[in-house]
Amino acid sequence: MTGFVYLGALLVALGGLAALDRRYRLAFWVDARRAGLCVGVGVVVFLAWDLAGLALGIFARGESPHMTGVLLAPELPLEEAFFLALLSYNALLAWRAFDRAAQRRGARAGR
Repeated sequence: MTGFVYLGALLVALGGLAALDRRYRLAFWVDARRAGLCVGVGVVVFLAWDLAGLALGIFARGESPHMTGVLLAPELPLEEAFFLALLSYNALLAWRAFDRAAQRRGARAGR
């Protein structure tokens, strides 16, 4: 049962980001296609980076009783894809929030 703790935590965190996204209409609730493309490209780029690092012997998978043990590729755990989605989604939401704040500051300065 503990094998799903990390994956569960990642899913809860993704759900929290989705709730923030919905509340403040930052990404998926503004343009789901563009937001999905942005997060998807981020995941693919980071997965390619991980695979290159694994092939070069730079990265290695650590053992943990809290992981499922499911591998997407040799030494690449399933949880890595969800972590990368979390990382990419978090970066997108942060960028959108900072951009929105900067636009508001600019609008107030222009009064």
